[in-house]
Amino acid sequence: MIGNDIVDLVQSRKDSNWRRRGFVTKIFNENEQLLIANSHDPEIVVWLLWSMKEAAYKIWNRETRNRKYAPNKLICSIVKKSCDSAVGEVVCEGSHYYTNTIVNPDFIHTIAVKVFDHLDHVVELERCQVVKDPLGLPGIATEGRRELLPVSISNHGRFEKIVGVL
Repeated sequence: MIGNDIVDLVQSRKDSNWRRRGFVTKIFNENEQLLIANSHDPEIVVWLLWSMKEAAYKIWNRETRNRKYAPNKLICSIVKKSCDSAVGEVVCEGSHYYTNTIVNPDFIHTIAVKVFDHLDHVVELERCQVVKDPLGLPGIATEGRRELLPVSISNHGRFEKIVGVL
C-alpha cells in the first residue's frame, strides 16, 4: 500500500493562512504543535506534518474504506530530518505508516507506505499508466497479476506526483 501528498508552497501561501486562529490546534496534536512552535521555519514544519498526515490517510482510507478525515487522529513523529528531507512515522488508530519527505523550495512531497522497506522500492509513474479498479481506486496493471497494483496520485497547484511500489 502507498499514499503520497504534494504541497505547492506558493499555492499554499495563496490559499491557506495556517497562522489563522484555531488552524494549528485543530489539525495538530500537542507534540506536533511543539515541533511547529520550536522550528526555525514553522511554515515548512506545518506543511511537512500536513503532507505526512495526508499521505498516510490515503493508505488508511484505502485499507478501511472509511472516508472520515480527522487529521488530529493521525499522529506524526519525525525520526530524522535535514534541511531537504525527513523520515517519519504516522500512527492512525493503531496502524503504522512510514514516510519519506522531500523538502524543496517550491514543494513538499511525502510518500507513505505500510511496510518500511517499501520506501526503497517507490517509483514515479506517468498518468497514462494509471487505470481505475471497479471501486474507482487508481492502480497499474502488471504482468502476472490479475488485480491492479495500487498507486497514489496527488496534485496541488503546479505539481502532480503519481507513485507506486514495485
